[in-house]
Amino acid sequence: MSRPLPLAAFVIIANAAGNYALNWGMKHGGVFSFWTLGGIALLIVWTLSRVKLLSLADLSYVLPVTSIGYLVPLLVGSAFLGESVSLTRWLGGLLIVAGAALVTPTAASTTTAAAQPPEGNR
Repeated sequence: MSRPLPLAAFVIIANAAGNYALNWGMKHGGVFSFWTLGGIALLIVWTLSRVKLLSLADLSYVLPVTSIGYLVPLLVGSAFLGESVSLTRWLGGLLIVAGAALVTPTAASTTTAAAQPPEGNR
């Protein structure tokens, strides 16, 4: 298993959980509710985790691997928020994931040491 893969799974879960909590909080408690503030905190964790993931793997690897994140909100919205998700939206999400699956079986990092910027410029 590739080292960035567990972090990619965490990024996907943190994004979905943060957006769920934020949505729930704004609909049921307002701006300063526990859910809203928790959602904001989770989205901050998501952002920092994604930055870390991008430091471990190429962008061309990270975006396809995390594209499953397009389906998770559909599942969460449908199952937990009572949202009606149209067939077109489901098909769109599935097409994104299917397309990403075609480019995913690549190495997580293809950057060579020669292509890295000098140590002082990082």
